[in-house]
Amino acid sequence: MESATSPSISSQTLNLGVIPSLYLRPAVSSGIITGMVRWHIGTMGFAYDGWAGPFYPAGMPSRHFLAHYGHYFDAVEIDSTFYGTPRPEQVQRWTAVTPPDFTFCPKTPRAITHDAPLAEGIDRMHEFLEVVALLADKSGPVLIQFGPEFTHDRFNDLMVFLKALPANRRFAVEFRHRSWGTPGTAVLLEQHNVCLVAADYIHMPKTIHRTADFLYLRFIGPHGQFGTKDRELVDKTADLQQWVAKIQPHLDHVTDVFVFMNNDYSGFSPATANRFKQMVGLPIEEIRPWVQGRLF
Repeated sequence: MESATSPSISSQTLNLGVIPSLYLRPAVSSGIITGMVRWHIGTMGFAYDGWAGPFYPAGMPSRHFLAHYGHYFDAVEIDSTFYGTPRPEQVQRWTAVTPPDFTFCPKTPRAITHDAPLAEGIDRMHEFLEVVALLADKSGPVLIQFGPEFTHDRFNDLMVFLKALPANRRFAVEFRHRSWGTPGTAVLLEQHNVCLVAADYIHMPKTIHRTADFLYLRFIGPHGQFGTKDRELVDKTADLQQWVAKIQPHLDHVTDVFVFMNNDYSGFSPATANRFKQMVGLPIEEIRPWVQGRLF
């Protein structure tokens, strides 16, 4: 397992105002490219009532949220798919209202990963993938998140499941149990070019183990720890700086880096996503409180 645990750039170097030249490479189009690596940075989900005012114009109908989001970020992790496969027309609308270089990373339904034996989910997974294939060129890795009860003694189940997945799609697997931190897990994922998700989440190790030609990072935090979702309530700058340093050794070995922030991480994920973009030298669109204008 390849791991990057020792920062090679000091935290002083990574202050927002002093960004290493490594990250100051030209950004191209809305699909941000830094050097040979394509960055996709955004949030987990986009339809939060608490964002009305701080992020979305007050009074904006929710059907316009995604188009507005696309002015600020070029990727989103779709959390709603965890609760069920979306309707085909819903997926088509997502693609219609976002910029050409936008990327969606749908989360596998819990009916497959949590609510039944994994072997029983293969057919459902194929049905889910058929629907999200409508994302076409805007399709990013599919996130497969397992719960803490999914332990390493289910290794054979995972092996069968991954073998049944189409080889022409990208997948990222997140485990919530430490028993999966074995060389055998890495070998299995590498065989299928499946990315082992690096997560900043409570009890899980904060490390990066590269198992695919891309990285996938999730910044989560304890569920429901903040009563509001309209501003950052915890300064995560130092933690994010450490993660940037952990990513650095892998940049010459991957084509894409996917990074998604949850509201539970610091209170307001759009601001945290922008903070991370600044740290890696990418341009941002400043987030300001909005007020919906009136025609008369």
